[in-house]
Amino acid sequence: MTTQARLSRWLRRSGTLIGFLVVIVYFTLNIPNTFLTLPNGLNISQQVSMLAVVAFTMTIVMVMGDFDLSVGSMASLSGIIAALLFRDSQPVLVGVIVALAVGLLGGLLNGLLVSYIGITPFVATLGTLTVFSGVAFLLSGGETIFGRDIPADFSGFARGGIPLGTVNERALLFPNLTIIALIVFVIVWVVLEQTAFGRRLYAIGGNVEAARLGGVRVRLLRLIAFMLTGLGAALAGLLYASRVASANPTQGAGLMLDAIAAVFLGMTMSEEGEPHVVGTLLGIAILGVLDNGLTQMRVDSYVREVLIGAIIIGAVTSSSLSRRGR
Repeated sequence: MTTQARLSRWLRRSGTLIGFLVVIVYFTLNIPNTFLTLPNGLNISQQVSMLAVVAFTMTIVMVMGDFDLSVGSMASLSGIIAALLFRDSQPVLVGVIVALAVGLLGGLLNGLLVSYIGITPFVATLGTLTVFSGVAFLLSGGETIFGRDIPADFSGFARGGIPLGTVNERALLFPNLTIIALIVFVIVWVVLEQTAFGRRLYAIGGNVEAARLGGVRVRLLRLIAFMLTGLGAALAGLLYASRVASANPTQGAGLMLDAIAAVFLGMTMSEEGEPHVVGTLLGIAILGVLDNGLTQMRVDSYVREVLIGAIIIGAVTSSSLSRRGR
């Protein structure tokens, strides 16, 4: 391999990472006192923890070439269900288990529609997005559930963490929400990279017919993948409700697009253009750093949407053009 070829290959795999480092340098120079500090880093990790849980589990279905548009509405629904159970004086554990079970059932429904009925993922999950959102509105009456209806043990979890000492007389905690997100990351990494299940999912994404002819139970694996994504969405909804000590039928609305964006950004790091949970982690970091930096610079929130869209288009286009030139 020539030096030029090696350089081209490195740029294909590292372009997004280089761009991320440039963004960090830019914000560090423009917000020198607060941006590149440990407290802000911990704050960013906590802010993106709910997105991270959804994006990591979204990677599982996107490995197969599918996606799930219903994760945001499922996150809202799980938070509403848990809050309603808390209102009825049910223990926190009961509310959490029931909400997670609803996420599994929602993923089961998506998997059945896609794998066994044959509806395309876009149509199937667009339909369940509307269903889950409608159920959340019906159960809550369109109102936010908060205050004494949310147990202190539940809302206190999001404010807790592992003590790291003090900075400028301020106690620092490694957030519980970040810990949960990291646990999900490790689980998804092991599932996709270290198990036969993960290898079969990649085989389905590479060539579904070849996988089927090779003995892979495509329908069952797709069903399980959608169930895991539904479970991740429900967990993210619970984390969000814990963090804001409330639940409303629209609180997960932005998770779906950001999760897909994070996975796409991560795909640009792969030479084959495949989803990869480590790449998804980088995509989440890019979105979190952008959001935090632009907020500190008091940039209009709508500008963030424009920048993220432009970054995704630019990264994916550059990666695609580079592969064509190989």
